Amino acid sequence: MTQHIKNVVLVHGAFADGSGWEAVATILMKDGYKVSVVQHPETSYVDDQKYTKAAIDAMDGPVVLVGHSYGGSVITEAGNHPKVAALVYIAAFALDEGESCASIEQALPQASKAFTADANGNWWVEPEHFVADFAADIPKEKAAFMAISQVPISTDAFTHKVTSPAWKHKPTGYMVASADRSINPEQERMMAKRAKAKTVEVNSSHVAYMSHPKEAAKLIEELAASAYVNS
Repeated sequence: MTQHIKNVVLVHGAFADGSGWEAVATILMKDGYKVSVVQHPETSYVDDQKYTKAAIDAMDGPVVLVGHSYGGSVITEAGNHPKVAALVYIAAFALDEGESCASIEQALPQASKAFTADANGNWWVEPEHFVADFAADIPKEKAAFMAISQVPISTDAFTHKVTSPAWKHKPTGYMVASADRSINPEQERMMAKRAKAKTVEVNSSHVAYMSHPKEAAKLIEELAASAYVNS
């Protein structure tokens, strides 16, 4: 017999933490899903894979694995886990073999010029540009707090090249943020198209999962409903 997928693992992107998923997680849990929000450290790609795979391991059945931004790079490899039945990218890097977040950004640059590296090899968004370039369509107070509490991403994580994209053999969804200044929307459309993803587009800044939580949750639930698994 077949069964609905009832487990969702949410993976945050660079410069953010898992708390931004609260509205999406609340909707999913209200609709009967079991949700886990990964708090990976962005210190290295290997570390972030470890945290994400641990969250998948902890689930009691098949999983929809969801990533925002850099979290898309993470789920592209972690999605090969046997429990992962479907992937959802929210304004995220759905990388192909040999690509990194950096290579996508360089091929068709984003609007923002506010990304800067420190002496430790970590990357930040300049706080004075964070609201406009990263989170322009959520309450300004929340975006301003995100700016001062941001999680920097290591150069290793940002430049890691994917070797085995899970979207090539698993059902995939993609939410394009058409007003994104952190990933070029044309790149998002390109990645969604080549992944043959069920695609929706919202007029959103980079944090589409925060400004459009209902649409994000709907896309996740549609993938959970369509990616039936045998039991």
